[in-house]
Amino acid sequence: MKLVTQEAMSAQPAARWGRAEGMDDRLIEQLRAIAPVKTGEPLSRHTTFGIGGPADVFVTVRNAAELARAVITAREFAAPVFILGAGSNILAGDRGIRGVVIDNQAKAIEGPLSPNPSPTRGVGSAYVVRAESGVPFASLARQLARDGYGGIEWAAGIPGTLGGAVVYNAGAYDGCLADVLRSVTMLDGNNATKTAPAADLGLAYRTSSILRGECPGCVVLSVEIAVTRGDGAALMRRGADLDEQRLGAQPRGRNSGSTFKNPPGDHAWRLIDAVGLRGYRIGDARISEKHSNFIENLGEARAADVAALMREAQRRVSEQFGIDLQNEVELVGEGFE
Repeated sequence: MKLVTQEAMSAQPAARWGRAEGMDDRLIEQLRAIAPVKTGEPLSRHTTFGIGGPADVFVTVRNAAELARAVITAREFAAPVFILGAGSNILAGDRGIRGVVIDNQAKAIEGPLSPNPSPTRGVGSAYVVRAESGVPFASLARQLARDGYGGIEWAAGIPGTLGGAVVYNAGAYDGCLADVLRSVTMLDGNNATKTAPAADLGLAYRTSSILRGECPGCVVLSVEIAVTRGDGAALMRRGADLDEQRLGAQPRGRNSGSTFKNPPGDHAWRLIDAVGLRGYRIGDARISEKHSNFIENLGEARAADVAALMREAQRRVSEQFGIDLQNEVELVGEGFE
């Protein structure tokens, strides 16, 4: 199964990087000069599923500059790179991820800044917020609402970071990042830093040019979004209401959010329900009884168990309805069989 990351389309084959050549020791030494490094770190400690084998090298960056330096350093050693945000929306394989996993803790926020004309869809004069890609999307939404700025209050319950939100064009309740995104600053495949307007990112339902591989090697460093002044109390109530609605409809505990994208004109949960898979279980992985587009880790689930459930849902829905369910949860690393 394919490895999908912000960087995947330009990642070098793992076979070119290995201890036999003595390359990884030098790489680790150089990465440690940038940020804290661990080796063999279990990814189960860093994913909302609580699933995942070891990362060869696990480096925790604390700002966008460290993120860029760590990526560039890994590339110099031809090491594959995976950018880890909040660990949501992914299933890490039981054998882990080869190369370098970069734990993105870049969380600086600037603004909201003075009103400027906004090129974003549906937004007139707006305040600008600049935030690094490791900022939790939900936390930013709640903070802005408290301060009386609207535009992303619908994201108060969305897990994940702003970097991931760009890659997947995260959204909920008829809102999505594309509605407020002004621009993205990225490191490209040639190690150059560039800022692109949102219109250049090909944002669509749960996808972007980055996810589709149209921006080889691009890594999100920071974003600019547009927000508008509003009533803080009202914005917080709306965010709380949406969060309560989400919690009422979705399972808690260890999962990775929606498993499949909704096909046009339908809902993935309805299709999975209709083929009799609500509550279906393989090992300690179970299709949720509360919302059948969620897969839960009941305790000791393996990535292989979750992947098997995903394949079974896709098989049954295809056979009964002729619809190919597309993954929303991305499978990363090795060990899904």
